[in-house]
Parts: sequence; structure tokens; C-alpha cells
Amino acid sequence: MAADRLRAERPLIVHLIHSLDVGGLENGLVNLLNRMPDDGCRHAIICMTHYSEFRNRIKRPEVQVYALHKPPGKALGTYVQLWRLLRRLKPALLHTRNLATLEGQFWAMLAGVKRRIHSEHGRDADDIDGSNVKYQRMRRALRPLVQHQIALSKDLERYLLERVAVPAKQLSQIYNGVDDSRFLPAAQRQAVAGSPFNDAPGLIVIGTVGRLQAVKDQLNLARAFALLIERRPELRPVARLAIVGDGPLRADVEAILRQAGVAELCWMAGSRNDVPELMRAFDIFALPSLAEGISNTILEAMASGLPVVATDVGGNGELIEAGVTGLLVSKADPAALADALARYVDDAALRAEHGQAGRQRVEQQFSLDRMVERYTRIYRLALEGGLKNKERS
Repeated sequence: MAADRLRAERPLIVHLIHSLDVGGLENGLVNLLNRMPDDGCRHAIICMTHYSEFRNRIKRPEVQVYALHKPPGKALGTYVQLWRLLRRLKPALLHTRNLATLEGQFWAMLAGVKRRIHSEHGRDADDIDGSNVKYQRMRRALRPLVQHQIALSKDLERYLLERVAVPAKQLSQIYNGVDDSRFLPAAQRQAVAGSPFNDAPGLIVIGTVGRLQAVKDQLNLARAFALLIERRPELRPVARLAIVGDGPLRADVEAILRQAGVAELCWMAGSRNDVPELMRAFDIFALPSLAEGISNTILEAMASGLPVVATDVGGNGELIEAGVTGLLVSKADPAALADALARYVDDAALRAEHGQAGRQRVEQQFSLDRMVERYTRIYRLALEGGLKNKERS
């Protein structure tokens, strides 16, 4: 009983997010909670909308998850629910993430939550370059309520400094980290359940992982793969494409592949829970996004020893050392993407060299322990009221 009482007396940190479902932000939060020391703080998650089975990835049973089921629009009633819940939970610190939850800072202030921080994880599909003036004004209006902000990339850090006018002393930059004990290189391409490529030696598999939605632009990758086969028909027996994930673009991606006559060379894998194993079934990783913050999947691919071809947007160029660990191409440019993929398809030695360099880069700069250490420091300083020094990864 005494141990339970002491545990309950630890300060509570509430993480306010839009939803707890498959996604990079959500994956980063789960990784953080699973790795944070359990002797310092308690944690809870409030979802403005919903949570899915993804919550089962949280390995700490004491972490409570709440869903407010906010409908589209302003939904004042949902924010009153949030206020009431915060009044009941009495958190010592609130951490909101991205614009979708930033208004929670106001309701947390009304609920008496004295310590409040906010982080920016990436860009929305309707604001891929950060030029949306309405969003800038919203962030500026709520900025005085936030005691400290965290940007996951230097690109987002510049945005907060220059367009939102966040004072430098109130801003930290912390990269995501990847669990390099789970994401490991394979000595050779591995078989995975359900893959049509398992029993065909000599294939070169180009893979991608992500929700099929506009900002991730898998349409670009489908067009690039079709163009690769059109330009280089001799690659038809060996080149394959695996698209892992589900979402509203699935039918459009399938239509492009079908119309180009390459659907039989592709595996639409849908949502999967075995991403580390899938990475070891790829030879090349591709990320065709229109916008990114810091991509977890790029880090996972690099940790898995894969060369990466990605669009030069957001923080992608901060993760990939172009020409050393991967290749960067212009967004929405299927021809450029096809050219970069062809370089790796043609050169096994280059694939191995860049994949090994990517693994080393993750071990040196993007470990999960490094990320957790920095968030732990931010939370400690916030709880002590001493957030004055910038924290960098």
C-alpha cells in the first residue's frame, strides 16, 4: 500500500494528441513512454478523437488512455470535457502535440495546469511548406500560454522562430530516436508472412511504409515504379515494389499500378504490425512524401541497414546524408524518383555501402536512448520551473 501511495504521488504528465492510431507521432510517443524511467513521473494520454488497438503497444500498464471523441469542427462541448478531465486528473504538466491540440493549452490553463509545453512533429497536407497564414496566427495567438516548445527538426525549429516568433530561449530541438535493437540489418533479405516475394530468389524489393494519404504521396512512388519498368523493361523479372500501409489513397495507388501493367510486380501489404521484419525483407527503402517532420520510417530503414531514397522535404535532409546513406530527390517528381531507385537497383555494392553508413549514423546520432534522455531532461526542467536552456540532439 505504501508503494502504491508513493507511486500515485509522483507528478503526472498528460500527453494531449489528436488520436492514438498508426502514425509517426504516435509511434514516437509510445516509444518514449515505454523507455522513460518509471521512477520519476506518471503518464496519461488524452486523445481528442479516438484510440485504436495501437494503444496496446504501450507496455506500461499504469499509463491511462482517454478518448474524447471530438467531432469535426470547433466542438466546444469536447473542450469542456477536456477541461473537466484535466480538473480531475490534476496533471503537473501538459504536453500538447501539433496544431490539432494546441487549443488544449487554453483549456489546461483554465483547469489550473501550471506547467505546459508544446511540440511540433510535422506538417499538414494543407500546409506543406508552413506558409498558411491562418495557422501561423493561431500559433502566435496561443504562444503566450506555452512555456516551452519543442521542434522535431531544424526545419520546424526555423518555422517556429521565424514565422511564429517563438523566443529562442523557449525553444528546443529534439530528434526522434529509433530502437536500434529491434530494427537490425539482415545478412540477406528475409522472408515475411504473406509476401509474394518470399520464394523468388534474386529479386530486388523496393519498400515503403506509411499511411496511404495525400501528404505521404505514394501515388508518386507508384508512378515512379511504373516509369522505372517502362524505361528499363529488362528489370521486370527482378524489380518489385512493396507498399505497406492503408488509407484513403489505396484504390488510387492500385489503379496507377494496374493501368501501367505492373500490378503483378507489387505487393499492397496493408497495415502490418511486423515493421522490423518487413524492413529486413526490403533491399531499398523509399519515402515519397510531400512534407515531413522527422520521419520515423527513415530512421527505422537506416537502422535496418537499408539505403534510402526520399524526397528532399522537411527534416529528411537532416536524417539522410545525401550520397552517403541515401539519395534525396525533388517532391512530386516521378522521373527523379525513378532515376534514384534505378541507381540502387543496378548497384548492389552501393546499396550495401549506403545501408551500412545509415546504420552507423543511427547508432551515433539517432538512438532511442538519446531521445529519451533529452525528453526526460525537458520534463524535469519543466516540472521544476527551470526551462531556460535550449536542448539539442
